[in-house]
Amino acid sequence: MKLKFTLGLLCLFLQFQAFAQIPALERVEPSFWWVGMNNPKLQLVVHGNGIASREVKLNYAGVTLSQVHKVENPNYLFLDLLISAEARPGKFNIEFQGKNQKKLSYTYELKDRDKSSNRIMGVTNKDFMYLIMPDRFANGDKRNDVIKGMQETALNRDSMYYRHGGDLQGIINHLDYLEDLGVTALWLNPVLENDQPKTSYHGYANTENYKIDPRFGDNALYKKLVDESHARGIKVIKDLVHNHFGSQHWILKDMPSKDWVHNWPEFTKSSFKDQVLFDPYASEADKKIMTDGWFDGHMPDLNQKNEFVKNYLTQSHIWWIEYAGLDGFRLDTYAYNDPEFMAEWAKFIKAEYPRFTFFAETWVHGIPNQAFFTQGNTINRGFDTELPGVTDFQTLWGINETLNGKFGWNEGVNKLYTTIASDFMYQDATRNVVFLDNHDLSRFYSVIGEDFDDFKSGIAWLLTTRGIPQLYYGTEILMKNFSNPDGLVREDFKGGWSGDKENKFTAQGRTPKENEAFNFVRTLANYRKNNEVLQTGKLMQYVPENGIYVYFRYNADKTVMIVMNTNDTISDLSLKRFNERLDGFNSALNVITSQKINSLLTINIPAKTTLVLELQK
Repeated sequence: MKLKFTLGLLCLFLQFQAFAQIPALERVEPSFWWVGMNNPKLQLVVHGNGIASREVKLNYAGVTLSQVHKVENPNYLFLDLLISAEARPGKFNIEFQGKNQKKLSYTYELKDRDKSSNRIMGVTNKDFMYLIMPDRFANGDKRNDVIKGMQETALNRDSMYYRHGGDLQGIINHLDYLEDLGVTALWLNPVLENDQPKTSYHGYANTENYKIDPRFGDNALYKKLVDESHARGIKVIKDLVHNHFGSQHWILKDMPSKDWVHNWPEFTKSSFKDQVLFDPYASEADKKIMTDGWFDGHMPDLNQKNEFVKNYLTQSHIWWIEYAGLDGFRLDTYAYNDPEFMAEWAKFIKAEYPRFTFFAETWVHGIPNQAFFTQGNTINRGFDTELPGVTDFQTLWGINETLNGKFGWNEGVNKLYTTIASDFMYQDATRNVVFLDNHDLSRFYSVIGEDFDDFKSGIAWLLTTRGIPQLYYGTEILMKNFSNPDGLVREDFKGGWSGDKENKFTAQGRTPKENEAFNFVRTLANYRKNNEVLQTGKLMQYVPENGIYVYFRYNADKTVMIVMNTNDTISDLSLKRFNERLDGFNSALNVITSQKINSLLTINIPAKTTLVLELQK
């Protein structure tokens, strides 16, 4: 590992000896912007051989060049522009003039904003989110499977480490499948260019900030995916990585300054110990290792106290919202970022897009640990993180214990009950994302020992509890495996490639059990989609007794009763205890089977079954 790090440092820090290897004007980022933004400030990154030796001029009504920043590396200029409210869409030249040098010019464009009403809607507890790893979902365009000139050109579906060829067109081709399933929001693992020499398929080591990986498509196709999704009532969430870049990122090959990343005398990996962030007795050295240590040898840790780094990240994120009309962000590896920067970043996003939402990955163990990162300073953090919601790992541990553990004072379903009972720690727990598995975790069906009854109970809980439910691709057709290594839970969705012997996108291609699973998810997801009571309704839960957990979702129009029997035996449950919520109701409809229950005195619950009952008068 130390050798790998040393080679990486040579690549990163010998850039100042390589000035002549780039054109005189290599790039300007962002390459265009918009008029009428809430924040009138824009900082352009200009990269070119010796560009800092030149003077910069521009002349366009409503645009002022307020400051030109020079940094350590003479191949960079950072231009501060002020775009007034009076500026109009159009093009203008930015001139770079040097002594005895040929004049350089870049034509910059300010575009008009797209004011369509169905853009930038935000993702809320009204949605049902579907997570896709694009390389493993469907291949819609074989022409982009291998791109000449990129560092990884291996294409091998039999390997969990190489690319398989899934792309954006493949997702577009199956939007009808997702709409039918009841999906209302689509979260894709990162799709920015990831020109790393190996395992580039997952996307979490981006090498560009403004460019879709050509093996997935291009920027225009990504925007088309968003538009096509919106036309079906499906929102789109972009996965962001603030914490690190891939080591082959263009800006790391010729860094503006040595402090663009966190430097260590020898390779230092993050401890990943979130406890040091809130431990009142923690050492500063431990805190530094946690936040400034590298995620991996090929993922340099960004210095988010550097003002230029902060601007570069924030503006690229705003650019994607405006360009593509995105609805939300998922923030990767949130706990390892600089907390002050992340709060500042969140304020910028909220100010520009009040309806836009985002949630963060907080892979921690402990309810206070998780609530610590959420907005509102609710547990005495000392400042407001401005983070609306998180990926709710605590309820994940709770449902896993519910289905795998034995009922006890703190065990079995009591762990889930206690977790939900601790929602007082959050400003609003309904903004948290609840899930059964994802691209980093063992698949749910395997975790529960491929028990089909437990599978249905888990799905029933996911789609009826509070928060924003998220389903990992293939869970609805019982895809399975353990994340040892991660690639085993990132297998192809069968039928996504031409020539596949099975097509799980169709009922004909699924087994009877897979169809039963798919139909169970679809029935409940579409019921949730059409009934606000399971989206925004209040929640009331009762202390579990004898392995049975009962809770209600209710509003002024409807009440839904959820009864989870975690026992291996049939149970007869007297409902007298629940009169507080049953008052006025005398029957119920089973949401899954459409069967009528004519009496609410006692109900029979099959072993390992969760009933979802719409109460009726």
